[in-house]
Amino acid sequence: MTKLCSISVLLLAAASITFGDTWDTSPPSFSKPHDVPAQDLLNMRGADRPTPLSNVNIEQKLNSRLPLETVFKDENGNDVQLGKYFDGRRPVILSLVYYECPMLCTQVLNGLVRAARVLPFEAGKDYDVVVISFDARETPKQAADKKAVYLKAYGRPETAGAWHFLTGSLASIKAVTQAVGFYYQWDVHTAMYAHASAIYVATPDGRLSKYFMGIEYSPKDLRLGLVDASAGKVGTLVDQVLLFCYHFDPQSAKYTPFALGLLRVAGGATLLTMGGFVVIMLRRESRQKGNRAA
Repeated sequence: MTKLCSISVLLLAAASITFGDTWDTSPPSFSKPHDVPAQDLLNMRGADRPTPLSNVNIEQKLNSRLPLETVFKDENGNDVQLGKYFDGRRPVILSLVYYECPMLCTQVLNGLVRAARVLPFEAGKDYDVVVISFDARETPKQAADKKAVYLKAYGRPETAGAWHFLTGSLASIKAVTQAVGFYYQWDVHTAMYAHASAIYVATPDGRLSKYFMGIEYSPKDLRLGLVDASAGKVGTLVDQVLLFCYHFDPQSAKYTPFALGLLRVAGGATLLTMGGFVVIMLRRESRQKGNRAA
């Protein structure tokens, strides 16, 4: 037993030397398309590993302006300024993902398309969608492939001009992620980015209006968020009344009934009803007087 323990200690020490030299917490290499997980197979230094999630967060920066002068490449490989998609007419749904993400990013985009399919608004007419990869290694080809997948899922091919999938340099990516308050971390041990999930609604002039957290987005909340961000240019009178009756809670990222707004609407409805009743009674009385005079 003693000999076996000694052999085990020697093996662990050798593994420590072998894998200790490869210990790395640096960002991904941009000289190759995909990194591989670091070889810390025995987790020799597991206790010393930095926790990737400790640097992952979404800090809401409501009403802050996006860096519209920042240059990216669209899915066709053309250089475009972010401001191209903020023309002052339509609000924009913004999503920060990376196209080769094997898990969470796919769920974010799936949730966005699920909500978009049931919205009474149409992409390209009432709003635009801008998706930006935060992995500077990704290419326009990957962006085009991802766009094809989600345009098909949306089911309205005629709206292709409203869906924009961008890639960019590390400097361009940092300018946008910092403006949004999106903090992510490269995890060398899984060769993936650790990041949180959300989509964002921005005003037509490029200010952050609403944050919707998670991977499932309520169509009602997204609808009201677009109406709110557009300052009433999108939606119907019913949407305006709903927006008046609901209050957006940034912490829960949901619209909740607004008591004062509901009371005002109820009071207005009551006044209209009473006014209508008075008008009807006055007309009836006028007709009765006319009949008696005849």
